[in-house]
Parts: sequence; structure tokens; C-alpha cells
Amino acid sequence: MEFAQAFGAELIVLHVVNSSTIGYPSLERGVPIDIQSILATIQESVDKSLQILAKECADKGLKVQAISRLGFPAQEIVRVAQERAAGLIVMGTHGWTGFKHLILGSTAENVVRTAACPVLTVRSPKDRGRGDSQR
Repeated sequence: MEFAQAFGAELIVLHVVNSSTIGYPSLERGVPIDIQSILATIQESVDKSLQILAKECADKGLKVQAISRLGFPAQEIVRVAQERAAGLIVMGTHGWTGFKHLILGSTAENVVRTAACPVLTVRSPKDRGRGDSQR
């Protein structure tokens, strides 16, 4: 929000529901109805939360769009940035290292490697300075 205010930029708030954690990389024909129902419920909840956040941003005078997507997070973040001609992607990172990073990968790292625009990653204050054994 501070960057958008400082530069008079539009803020795009994006949340990607990671469909791979449910066992399906994307919604394609043949996905069982019950899985589609679960995904729809998740999507509704995400959309409601994003609208609350968008209103909070708008109340501070920001021009904001709230977008939710379903898919692989890094791919969708880069896709939305390209579609909206974003000048900067600002995203959080868990700051995982070692075994967790090896197994789980890094959405932020993949976005940094594939995005056409600059990417600013920000670690959560609670993750700063913590050892790998505590994560």
C-alpha cells in the first residue's frame, strides 16, 4: 500500500489458490464434482477476504483491484502481472532454506526468475532471524 501511495500507482491485490495442493494442477474436464465444489467454496472465501482488503485500501484513497486465481501460484502471479502490465511485483516470502526450501520450492524465487518486471520480496517480520530448525 505504501508503494502505491508513494507513486500514485494502482494496487492489484492477488491471491492464488494453489490447486496442486488439492491434487489437481488445474480445473479441466473430468475433475470430480465434489472437488469442484470444494474449490468453489475456497474461491468464495478468498474473494470475500480480498474484497474486505480492497475496501480497506480504497478507504485510504488507493485505486485497487482485487483478483483471485486458481492454479500454480508463481505462474499465475507472473500471468496477472503481464496481463495488467504491472511495473512492480511486491510479494512476501517465507525465507525457507535448507530442506524445506528443497522440498517445497519457492514461489517468490520462481516469480523473480520468470517475471518481466522487477520483483520486490519481503520477509515477514516474524520470519526474520529465525533458524531453519524453527521453521
